[in-house]
Amino acid sequence: MPQNILVIGASGLIGSAVADVLDARGHHVTRASRSTGERVDLRDEDSLVALFDRVGPLDAVVTAVGSVPFKPLSELTQDDFRAGFDDKTLGQISVAALAATRLRDGGSITVTTGILDGRPVPTGAAASVANGALNAYVRAAAPYLPRGLRINAISPNVLLEAPGYHASFPGFTPVPASDVAGAFVEVIEGEGTGAVVAV
Repeated sequence: MPQNILVIGASGLIGSAVADVLDARGHHVTRASRSTGERVDLRDEDSLVALFDRVGPLDAVVTAVGSVPFKPLSELTQDDFRAGFDDKTLGQISVAALAATRLRDGGSITVTTGILDGRPVPTGAAASVANGALNAYVRAAAPYLPRGLRINAISPNVLLEAPGYHASFPGFTPVPASDVAGAFVEVIEGEGTGAVVAV
């Protein structure tokens, strides 16, 4: 059955791939980002509320956002950790919290974390922290969401289409964005909740 789905971060590699595949499957997709489509800044609660007001009733929300500093551990500052946590973790938690009050009964929330939660790399400590915290939120929130709502996380490897990051992931086998998008479809159209799906 077609769903009304909001994809936040739709201008990025993952977000655009997810929006494209959902659209191809017959869903009604609203694309949002800081720079294109419906404009939103997840660091600004008023901007986020205004976005939900504009798009109207939804069955699902996807977030594929968040930048995190990549530096050797010895060079990472508290401000670096805070910046990654604020942008990637708290931004997506803010969306999830608001979506829980706005989605139709039985709706789904899907956030984007990343493989570095469980497989650290030399420059990825800030990303590991941001991803790990967001995965923990998904597991903690899932049993307590109201009205049959579901929440899941997709935890992708480094993307094949992002060669600028490949050197930061030594020994990893990059995955195509289409594979990551397929995992989003699986959880959005499925019935599970509280899962962290590695791709």
